[in-house]
Amino acid sequence: MTRVKRGYIARKRRTKIRLFASSFRGSHSRLTRTITQQKIRALVSAHRDRDKQKRNFRRLWITRINAVIREKGVSYSYSKLIHDLYKRQLLLNRKILAQIAISNRNCLYMISNEIREKVDWKESTEII
Repeated sequence: MTRVKRGYIARKRRTKIRLFASSFRGSHSRLTRTITQQKIRALVSAHRDRDKQKRNFRRLWITRINAVIREKGVSYSYSKLIHDLYKRQLLLNRKILAQIAISNRNCLYMISNEIREKVDWKESTEII
């Protein structure tokens, strides 16, 4: 059987992996076997942390909205605000509400007061 020389293909594959791991420290960027292991580990971490980042940002937005809402009225909370938003069928997500809470608190107070008045008015008319 004839000898197959695949040096070029193997070198091309290794350099491609090395380019990915060029910023890693120590043998993680020099030795081929550890480079492949670290590449797998890095991609797994990136995939896992994308979901974790979404969760963390949602928690941050909820905390910001709740802090601003509770500043103004003690009896009003984040959960009541979101419940009233759903009752009124307003399409304001938590990211937008958090940006409004940071940039313009008075606007968020106006939104919450408007929602609360409409919901209270609706509930009082249904009882009678």
